[in-house]
Amino acid sequence: MGPLHLFPALAMSMCCYVQFGLAWTVNNFLMTGPKAFLTYAGSVQMGAQSGIQECKHQFAWERWNCPENTLQLSTHIGLRSATRETSFVHAISAAGVMYTLTKNCSMGDFDNCGCDDSRLGQTGGRGWIWGGCSDNIAFGEKISKQFVDALEGGHDSRAAVNLHNNEAGRLAIKATMRKACKCHGVSGSCSIQTCWMQLADFREVGNYLKMKHENAKKLEMDKRPARAGNSADNRGVIAHTFRSIARTELIYLEDSPDYCVKNLSLGYQGTEGRECLKGVKGTTQRGKKSCRRLCHDCGLRVVEKRIEIVSSCNCKFHWCCTVKCDKCMQVVTKYYCARREGGRKPHNKTKRQHRARQQ
Repeated sequence: MGPLHLFPALAMSMCCYVQFGLAWTVNNFLMTGPKAFLTYAGSVQMGAQSGIQECKHQFAWERWNCPENTLQLSTHIGLRSATRETSFVHAISAAGVMYTLTKNCSMGDFDNCGCDDSRLGQTGGRGWIWGGCSDNIAFGEKISKQFVDALEGGHDSRAAVNLHNNEAGRLAIKATMRKACKCHGVSGSCSIQTCWMQLADFREVGNYLKMKHENAKKLEMDKRPARAGNSADNRGVIAHTFRSIARTELIYLEDSPDYCVKNLSLGYQGTEGRECLKGVKGTTQRGKKSCRRLCHDCGLRVVEKRIEIVSSCNCKFHWCCTVKCDKCMQVVTKYYCARREGGRKPHNKTKRQHRARQQ
């Protein structure tokens, strides 16, 4: 039983955060939790928040661009989905928690944790040995599992998918770690090197998981009616289905909804009001920011706005030791998606959905 099962209120809040990128409160946990778990609660919260911030960066120019804010918990309590997008939210949140716990451990923030010295002094390869302070990812992984995986108490396909994507997020931390070395020898000859493993920048983890998201696999579960949600038969079917899926891959069960359309009950903001780039095409990173993709293809028009931006300019260094700058104003043109006059014109997918509802 994980620590969060001891605190249902915190578990419910964290469940909403991990699945939908929403914030949770740790107040109840901090007042009642065992001291061992109190030590890590702040890092867990910061880690999941960093995961959602990275999600917002990775999807800033996509139709779905992660949750708009970290409030509105009550709106989403009890919702469970397993789309391609929520697979990324699970993975990046679990990765963020593991990353922050590992970082804080190596910095000495926890009394019972420090550097990974399991290979200290061993020969790692020709001309180098293990030394220094390797980041203790085993510790971060263990505590992340205790907090994040404890949210999935069921044995149905959705719980299995969520746990799989949590694990894929943690494996992304391991996959992006890098070796750092320091030279030793007479006059900097570097005759021998001392090396250690350290965490990559979290942006690299985000980039790695974004590629996994783009290649995520849809899981086709057995369609036969089940006798019970957590039956042994169901667990066997799930285990058999997962056998061919690599642990590093993101998986999902349900097709994504129409992210062009605003749906507050599900937390989707739509693309109305989003900024875009005019005159870019293709599937490149700039092409994904195009007004055609975010506006026209979603049945919206593009509006132009001229915005005044104040920034520092004409900076000069004065002895000693200050830098003084002027304030310069610049007018820039930006483009946004807006509702068409007379109402929003449905794009093809929306038209198909509307016809299906009428039939």
